[in-house]
Amino acid sequence: MATTITKLDTLVGRKIKRKEDPRLITGTATYVDDIQMPGMYHACIVRSPHAAAHIRGIETKAALELPGVVAVYTGADVKDVGPVPCGASLPGLRVPHHHILAQDRVYYVGHPVAVVVARDRYIARDAVDLIEVDFDPTDAVADPEKALAEGAPAVHPQWPDNIAFNYHQENGEVDKVFAEAEVVVKQRITSQRLIPCSMETRGVVADYRSGEKALTIYSSSQIPHLMRSLVAGMLGIPENKLRVVAPEVGGGFGCKLNVYAEEALMGFIAIRTGKPVKWIESRREHMQATIHGRGHVDYYEIAARRDGVITGIKLKLIQDLGSYHQLLTPVIPTLSVLMMPGLYRCKTVRADIVGVFTNCVPTDAYRGAGRPEATHGIERMVDILAAELKMDPVEIRLKNFIHSDEFPYATGTGLMYDSGDYTKPLKTALEMANYNELRAEQTKARAAGRYMGIGLSTYGEICAIGPSPATPAGGWESATVRVEPSGTVTVLTGIKPQGQGEETTFSQIAADELGVGFDDVVVMHGDTSVVQYGIGTFGSRATAIGGTAMYLAIQELKTKIKRFGAMLLDSDDVSYANGRCTCNKSGKSVSLAEIAGAAHRAMKLPANTEPGLVASNFWEPPNFTFPFGAHIVVTEIDKDTGAIEIRRYIAVDDCGKVINPLIVAGQVQGGVVQGLGQALYEHGIYDDSGQLLTGEFMDYAIPKASMSPNIEMASTETPTPVNPLRVKGVGEAATIGCSPAVVNSVVDALSPLGVRHLDMPLTSEKIWKVLQGGRA
Repeated sequence: MATTITKLDTLVGRKIKRKEDPRLITGTATYVDDIQMPGMYHACIVRSPHAAAHIRGIETKAALELPGVVAVYTGADVKDVGPVPCGASLPGLRVPHHHILAQDRVYYVGHPVAVVVARDRYIARDAVDLIEVDFDPTDAVADPEKALAEGAPAVHPQWPDNIAFNYHQENGEVDKVFAEAEVVVKQRITSQRLIPCSMETRGVVADYRSGEKALTIYSSSQIPHLMRSLVAGMLGIPENKLRVVAPEVGGGFGCKLNVYAEEALMGFIAIRTGKPVKWIESRREHMQATIHGRGHVDYYEIAARRDGVITGIKLKLIQDLGSYHQLLTPVIPTLSVLMMPGLYRCKTVRADIVGVFTNCVPTDAYRGAGRPEATHGIERMVDILAAELKMDPVEIRLKNFIHSDEFPYATGTGLMYDSGDYTKPLKTALEMANYNELRAEQTKARAAGRYMGIGLSTYGEICAIGPSPATPAGGWESATVRVEPSGTVTVLTGIKPQGQGEETTFSQIAADELGVGFDDVVVMHGDTSVVQYGIGTFGSRATAIGGTAMYLAIQELKTKIKRFGAMLLDSDDVSYANGRCTCNKSGKSVSLAEIAGAAHRAMKLPANTEPGLVASNFWEPPNFTFPFGAHIVVTEIDKDTGAIEIRRYIAVDDCGKVINPLIVAGQVQGGVVQGLGQALYEHGIYDDSGQLLTGEFMDYAIPKASMSPNIEMASTETPTPVNPLRVKGVGEAATIGCSPAVVNSVVDALSPLGVRHLDMPLTSEKIWKVLQGGRA
């Protein structure tokens, strides 16, 4: 059959407001805590106040006697439930068996010890205070470098030290390059613990139907299908008897890319009691018991020539893992190693990771997940090298960039960068900033005794996670596209958005491809009983992989649409465009609604064609994608208070083809603000005994709107060859580019005082001490 497919690209690339927003901003969306069921019980968890202790006994009698309390469960009741899963696989990795309730000991503040089930949440909370746990506290260690010291308290006494794993990666003649280097710069750089602080804390509702022996779990999750597989294994029930529903997710940022003890615990309670049960995490619980991010101590060395060409990079990375592994805990620092060369041509690299147990809550994926740490490290080191060589930081970057004609580019860490033109966003940002004029202004400011700084970062990241051999649980994604009998379109996607706007962008793509109205497309996700198996949303993969699966399903579907159109038009020469199938000879046409009606009525069928209009695709990407960009920050420091004013923030990002500029802008703005949080305010701090000192918003500062600068944004487009949509990903980009640009700017401002490096967060107290002549 001679056929022609015309793609009418009318919606992709346009600024379109998000479909999701009306229900979100009017309070009519459904989150886990909005779910109500007849006879529902409520659960509240007893958590350890100690970072390390033996449990000598638990007295629950008083709690059980409180009217309204239904049950109390302790570690003894759940000892046969499987451990919290770790998906990582590294040579020699030590994996603690982490029960969903503590057995004979606890090893971090917030460790679940018991759970109270009651008829309402207030009774459950009161009953928690009636449970007496006899703890025998032991020594704890909360600092990863102290945990490595000889004689440090053992987080897990079954092992002789606190090293969970060692990881080594090397390329080139590293020792020779450093021995022959004309200049070597070294620096210890930390990426402090961060607490995700999603607006919606975690929550679980579990409902067991004993007649069907079927369990439904509602969870605020980024990975509903993976959760179904893992929780079914923990509870020992058939996977096809467990349904997981992720309703609206009020912020994830990676902390909900996990399977926690509470999902299995609520499933266990629902099965035991035969009643639905709800648990909603309090903010303090979130601070104590949901994963933290970052937690790096990095020792960098860079070898270079006097002309600024970087010849070698060495990194010793000490990763604070916390007390046990969540789903991806050991994997995250390996992403830092993969991206340690940044955008630079140097292929001679050596990296050593030491993963260290501490008596703290685990670290895991948090917006950027290993890539912000890598970018912060290499971008700080490039600035330190520039200062050592008395070169402009722009000049040294341009000298070391991978050239645009070298792609695809094989890096020294084993990656294949897909496409790039790194000078383009940097030059765009420099023009927006009037860089030369800023430097002239800075000279005058310094002469007047003012501390003005200009900092930049040029970042790259690994996105569209990713090819299955490189991931713990599969890197493909799925989509089913269905044209209903009326001609409207339903997309079932295996991703799980939590603010990225795929209900909008996927509708734009589908509407363009099928020639239907934007509002005629519905995108469904998050329910494992409705949507085919999918992997989920993380690592800036949703559009690059999930969107591609949808696009390819639509191409298959269009072939079927044309078969039915050809049958209705009695022609073998048809084309499909603008929602109509047209005979190329006569000009007669039929609409998609007419074709859909005929396909479902099935009075007559084309040869070898099934009724209905539906197609599915499971797409395995051949490579990651690699977005990039340049950020410039202008700061001025109040010499009396140490307060940092961000006078200008310029962000130029390249995420490949842009589907919706409005959504990209929103992702960049949010990413910058989270990056500012790390650079200036946020720090999850434990004292030496393992007590979390920043366990609520009185002590843990996150940026408010009034603390956020105006963000001047632009973009360049360098399409990727990895997928047919040509998109790369943008959800984490600005967070990755932000912190080094801010720190580089502040260090630049203070460089007349001899300041070479400052670790985050750059609080006004820290800066004030520098200004007073102290050491930060």
